[in-house]
Formats: sequence, C-alpha cells, structure tokens
Amino acid sequence: MQEKNIEVEIRSFISKEKYEKLLEFLKENAEFIKEDLQETHYFDCDEDLRIQKNKFGSKIWFKYGKIHDDAREELEIKMNEDDFDKAKKIFTSIGLCTEIKWLRDRKQFNWEGIKVCLDYTKGYGYIIELEKMSSKEEKEKIFNELKEKFDKLNIEITLKEKFEKKFNDYKENWETLIENAMD
Repeated sequence: MQEKNIEVEIRSFISKEKYEKLLEFLKENAEFIKEDLQETHYFDCDEDLRIQKNKFGSKIWFKYGKIHDDAREELEIKMNEDDFDKAKKIFTSIGLCTEIKWLRDRKQFNWEGIKVCLDYTKGYGYIIELEKMSSKEEKEKIFNELKEKFDKLNIEITLKEKFEKKFNDYKENWETLIENAMD
C-alpha cells in the first residue's frame, strides 16, 4: 500500500461575504468536523518548522518544500496543550525565535471526501483551503480533483505570487497587524 504522507492543498483568499456564503453552503452540504482556535508559531530557520496550540492540544510540525507549494511531505508530533510552552522553550533555547505568529479561527468540514477549512486569521484575512492526503504517485490527480472542487464552489485560485506577497507583508508586520485587527 502506498504511504499517503503528501499533503495536497489548494487555497484562496476570499471576502468576508464569500466566507459567510461558503459557511452556510458547507453547513448544509458537508459534515462539520470541528471549530478550532489556533495559535501557531513559525520559527526563524531555513526550514518550515512550526508549533501550534489549539482547543485539542498542541503539536510540532515540519513541512518539506516551500511554504505555498501545492504538495508537501509533512511530519507531525502531537502533544498535550501544556507541552506547547515546553516545545517553544526548547526551540528558543537552541537559538530559534518566533518569526511569525498566527491567530486563526478555523472551521473544518468533510465535503465529498475532502478536508475543507474556512479560516479567519487575525490581521491576515479570510481563506478557504481544500486538502487531501496523497501518495507521491497520486498527487497530480488529487491536485486536479481539488481544482475541480474550487470550480464547483465558484472560487478562483489565488496566485502563489499574491500569497507570497501577502505572507511576506504579514511576516514583516504581524505584531502590528494582530494588534490592530478587528475580531
């Protein structure tokens, strides 16, 4: 059996109005999985290394590749919520600092076998993300399946360049953006 450790995802910035319409659509047409309030720290290293605490616990995770790649291998270690501060202390003790902090309200659904997340990230905006785990051999097929679902939802894929620009702006200004964001 092929290992499914490749996260294939497609995402787009959406307006608050589109977010609310999608939320209603998903409540009627998908299985609600959970709502989660997440605090995520990205560390200032050459790799994509993060820690997160949420309503269900905490985790350390590492993603290979570039931040907005369509498919990336992912490693994850789940922990108790109390372990978040310990993990943060370990990373800062070896010289890593929080480069970015996200405060996200995520609503997760299962829609036709696909993980759908509607996110509001404080200071960053509204995003829809479709995700499915895949083997290396199937990642192109899964990516095309996700694109078809975006078409069905009448959503245009946000160009990677726009995500990069917005991400880099957030990276430079996240402390001010979080402080000044309206909830």
